[in-house]
Amino acid sequence: MTGETGRHGPDCGHQHTDKADAVSLGRNWQGPWRKTPGRLAGTAFVRAYQLTLSGFVGNTCRHLPTCSEYAYEAIARHGLWAGGWMGLFRVMRCGPGGTHGIDNVPMVLDARFAWYTPWRYWSVGRKGGETPNR
Repeated sequence: MTGETGRHGPDCGHQHTDKADAVSLGRNWQGPWRKTPGRLAGTAFVRAYQLTLSGFVGNTCRHLPTCSEYAYEAIARHGLWAGGWMGLFRVMRCGPGGTHGIDNVPMVLDARFAWYTPWRYWSVGRKGGETPNR
């Protein structure tokens, strides 16, 4: 519709996007996950950190996704126990002399990562003990 401003129609010359069709590009993982009490508490804790203390710490994470995003996704995918250990060890690896780069949460954990062996979660995402990622 040439010459008219403020008037839109199906043949106005540009594409209209319905808000319901827009994709949510939030900070944290948007995939499906079981909403158990432990997972909800863990992800709420991480989200509270992101909204409060993260601004004071600064954007200093050496990994992608950031450590808090990694912890959120790990807890959502693998539960509070496994995901919490994975997030804790990821934060420990992020310090000086630690790892850096792209380090995604694995879709499925190997059988060697049992609940009674939390020290093994240290190797998730490291070059020596990587499991298949997305």
